[in-house]
Amino acid sequence: MKTFCGRANPTTGALDWVEESEEYDFHQEIARSCYADMLHDHDRNEKYYQGIRAAVARVKARGEKVIILDIGTGTGLLSMMALTAGADFCYAVEVFKPMAKAAQCIVEKNGFSDRIKIINKHSTDVTVGPDGDMQMKANVLITELFDTELIGEGALPSYEHAHQNLVKEGCEAVPHRATVYAQLVESELLWSWAQMQPVEVKGARLVPPPAVGRCAGAHSVCDIQLSQVSPNSFTPLGPLCTMFSVDFSKPVSSALQSHSSQFVAQSGGRAQVVLSWWDLDMDPSGSIVCTMAPSWTYTQPKMAPWRDHWMQSVYFLPVERGVTEGEELSLTVCHDDYSLWYSLQSPSQQTPESQTKALSSRPCCTCQAHLVWTRPRFGELNDRRRTESYVSALRSVLREDSLCLSVSDGSLLPVFAHILGAKKVFGLENSRMSKQVIEQVLEANSIKGVELLEMRPDQLTRNDIGGEQISVLMAEPYFGTSLLPWHSLYFWYCRTALAGLMQPNATILPSSATLHMVAVEFQDLWRIRAPCGTCEGFDVTPMDEMVQQSLDFRESREAEPHPLWEYPCRALTQSKAIMTFDFTQCVPQEPVSSQGSLPFIRGGRCHGIALWMEYHLTHDISVSAGLIGPISEQGDCEWARHRKQGVYFFRQPWECSDDARVAVSYSFTFEPSLGDIKMDFSIKAL
Repeated sequence: MKTFCGRANPTTGALDWVEESEEYDFHQEIARSCYADMLHDHDRNEKYYQGIRAAVARVKARGEKVIILDIGTGTGLLSMMALTAGADFCYAVEVFKPMAKAAQCIVEKNGFSDRIKIINKHSTDVTVGPDGDMQMKANVLITELFDTELIGEGALPSYEHAHQNLVKEGCEAVPHRATVYAQLVESELLWSWAQMQPVEVKGARLVPPPAVGRCAGAHSVCDIQLSQVSPNSFTPLGPLCTMFSVDFSKPVSSALQSHSSQFVAQSGGRAQVVLSWWDLDMDPSGSIVCTMAPSWTYTQPKMAPWRDHWMQSVYFLPVERGVTEGEELSLTVCHDDYSLWYSLQSPSQQTPESQTKALSSRPCCTCQAHLVWTRPRFGELNDRRRTESYVSALRSVLREDSLCLSVSDGSLLPVFAHILGAKKVFGLENSRMSKQVIEQVLEANSIKGVELLEMRPDQLTRNDIGGEQISVLMAEPYFGTSLLPWHSLYFWYCRTALAGLMQPNATILPSSATLHMVAVEFQDLWRIRAPCGTCEGFDVTPMDEMVQQSLDFRESREAEPHPLWEYPCRALTQSKAIMTFDFTQCVPQEPVSSQGSLPFIRGGRCHGIALWMEYHLTHDISVSAGLIGPISEQGDCEWARHRKQGVYFFRQPWECSDDARVAVSYSFTFEPSLGDIKMDFSIKAL
């Protein structure tokens, strides 16, 4: 069945009507899932296998038949491990219908269909009895219900229901136990993702609104590859604390709970951030451990296993507070059935009333800024070097009689332009909430000369800007709807819509943008798109086939957005600007194409192409949303932290030796009517 769905085009701003199959969401969910990453996670798979073998052996030693309940079976891999380890029967529960179908194909292909029953339900809907989904209760519970925050996928309610209804008392569980760890740190880098910092502009100090400083921030966890945050970027204020453990072999509660850990501050500083991760003990003795600890906790960091389906968590305290070396502190973690949050107190302040307050004080944004600005956006606004580039560019183009219009979401550019002396400054905001956030900034700094307008560029009239013409049109450009780097070309469409309101010699800032590319070898990110074939001895090719069908379904040859600072890679070619977009002119009517080739200068395994935009504010000031420094002699890359780059993965990696005379041949076409960039790549001999 085909339907037409209205979707806002992130580049053109137009409402596009897209014909879609009812299966579209399923296909995209599969194509962009982390199943390949999990199947390639040998450490995870091996630890599960060891834990399952040990649990099956313990039940057999009691003279019992081994009946497995596998909740969240995915590909059925853990169920097949259980039968290989000697289990008698397995009930494998998978709520996602296409995945349940794939699991059915996989268990059949591996010869287990007579002893594995795939149940396409949520586990809380599964029934036990003669007419139920399960004929009997299980005595071994295997689960993979975890996310970066451990409980964010509903693990606790699922365990709670399973113990009440689906498994026998005293059952074995794999994993047996989870333990959550946390460390209190001071970090200017990480704290910049949570709070707006003061900004110096032309001798003036721009301060954040008081409501923003008092706000506890967004409630959601900040999950990142903490291994890529250098230990030099933070100062530990206390030891690594064991916050709480959950024994999955016993009844589990999803009720609101709190746990505290007391310690002595090992150094003084500003308590701002909590770094957190967890371990899984696969057996009761804790001898089989799967840890999420970042690589810098290892004596040999390169030995740390890589995974993207489970990362590490960063939590921001509701307010920063000073601590002194030797001070006694109490770190408290609270959790409901889906999320965690932290608070810091002195032990003397801990009372039943304070515990109740901690439980009820889950972070919730009250200032609106944390609803308008994402964490990377906070970091971008707090990036001093980036701010200096925009201020320098504005200073070079502004005059006393300048009438400025800013087109960016939740931007400080109108504030900068006013401080730098523009006669009139207007800012277009896409929503009432973002308008109100910038109004708070204006009020906190007693700025009266900036007028914010909540409307689209094509709605703006000369009356809205006092009957005058725009002399400076400016943008970062930043838009909350942008996913891929070139979606920010929405500014070009805004500039075109505003052409009739601008002076003939109006300044456009940025004046242009260039799309850049480099061929790369990823250290680990390639795993998320790599075929699996066999996994721990089991044939999982039906999963590969389903993913490939999903990739071919619609968005088969498109780039994906990824924050490459979290995913190390080596450049195998030089970087190259392959398309230029001239913002001083209106969007062209006809497609714009670019073809060429980029020679390999290093040997390696080329997994794909990294793509990003650079914005040329003036003839001598540019800002990169991709590479922010030269590529090293070994090919190492440093990427901008606050924007995602585009990654075009090849279906198969290309092997290239150091002395090979080959190049990446590329073809790009920008379709103005669609606001999209089509691309294709191949290898050719030189």
